[in-house]
Amino acid sequence: MQPPLDDRFAPHPMTLAGDNADIYFLRTKAILDAEGLNPIVSMEVFCRQHGILAGMHEVHALLARVLPPEAEVWSLEEGDTFSPLEVVLRITGPYASFAAYETAYLGILAHESGWATAARACVEAAAPVPVISFGARHVHPEISARMEYAAIVGGCVSCATPAGARLAGVTPSGTLPHALILCMGDTVDAILAFDRHIDPSVPRIALVDTFKDEAEESLRVAQALGKRLWGVRLDTPSERGRVTAELVKEVRARLDQAGFGHVRIVVSGGITPERIAYFKAAGAPVDAYGVGSSISAAPPIDFTADIKMINGRPVAKRGRIPGITPNPRLKRFLWT
Repeated sequence: MQPPLDDRFAPHPMTLAGDNADIYFLRTKAILDAEGLNPIVSMEVFCRQHGILAGMHEVHALLARVLPPEAEVWSLEEGDTFSPLEVVLRITGPYASFAAYETAYLGILAHESGWATAARACVEAAAPVPVISFGARHVHPEISARMEYAAIVGGCVSCATPAGARLAGVTPSGTLPHALILCMGDTVDAILAFDRHIDPSVPRIALVDTFKDEAEESLRVAQALGKRLWGVRLDTPSERGRVTAELVKEVRARLDQAGFGHVRIVVSGGITPERIAYFKAAGAPVDAYGVGSSISAAPPIDFTADIKMINGRPVAKRGRIPGITPNPRLKRFLWT
C-alpha cells in the first residue's frame, strides 16, 4: 500500500525552496550545475539504533515533488521497526534533483522516528491500557502536529490537538483543564458546564485534583453526571506527592462502593515507561495514561545519508562498503 500524497504531508514552501537546507548542499548543487555535472546516484539512509520509523509519508511527499519520473525511491513503510545500520530509504536519480533536500528528509525522519520510538516504549509498557499523547505544549507549535502524528504512529490512540489528530486521522482527546475549574470555582460546576455546552459525542472526563481530595472529587462528579461520566483524570502535582498507585486504588474502590463502576480512571503528569511499570507492578487499576514530555522530549534519531553508487559504479566514503546495501524489506514507492 502506497503512502498518500495529499496536503497532510505536503512539504513547507521553505523546504521546497531549500531555505532550511544546509548551505553546503546548496553550494554543491551550484558547483555541479556550473560544471555541467549531474550524475545518477543511489543515496542510502540508515541509523545506528533500533527504532520505529515515522515521517516517511512526509519524505515521500517531498521526493515526489522534486524527483524526475525516472527516479526510484525504495523505503520501509511508516510504522515499521528498523535495526542498526539497516537501510530505511534508498533514492536513485539525478543528484541535482534532490541534493538540496538531504537536510530536510534526514531531519523529518530523525525527529518523527524519535518521537514514535519514545511513544512505542510507553505503549508497550502500558499494554493493553491505551496511551494518549499530551505533549504538544512542550514543543514549538509549528511542529507539534508532526510530533503528535509520530506519537500515534508509535501506538498512541489519540493526541491533544486538532492539527495532530487531522494528520493522523483520529479524534483529538482532552478533558477540561485546571484553568476552567479555577474560573468556574468548583469542579462539579465545571464538568456540568462542560456537559451542557460540549458535543455529547465527546467523552465526559473530569479532572479531579484542583480543589479537594481526588477520591472526594471523583464521587462528587460521578454523582453529578451519573452514567454520562466516562471517567476521571488524576493529575496530582509533585507538590502533593504526584499520583500514586495507592491513590488510584482508593479512587477505584470508592467509586465502586458508591455504584460507579463504569467510571474509568485516567492518570497523567510526568508519566514515563518507568512510571507506567510502577503502576502496573503495584496493580493500580489505570484505564488510560496521558503522556507528555516522555514523548515530546525524545531525542532525535541520528540518520545518515550516503551516496553508494554513481553512474552505476559502486562508491563509498572510507569505513563504508561501496555499492548498494541489500535490504529485502524495502518496497518501491511509486507516485505516478
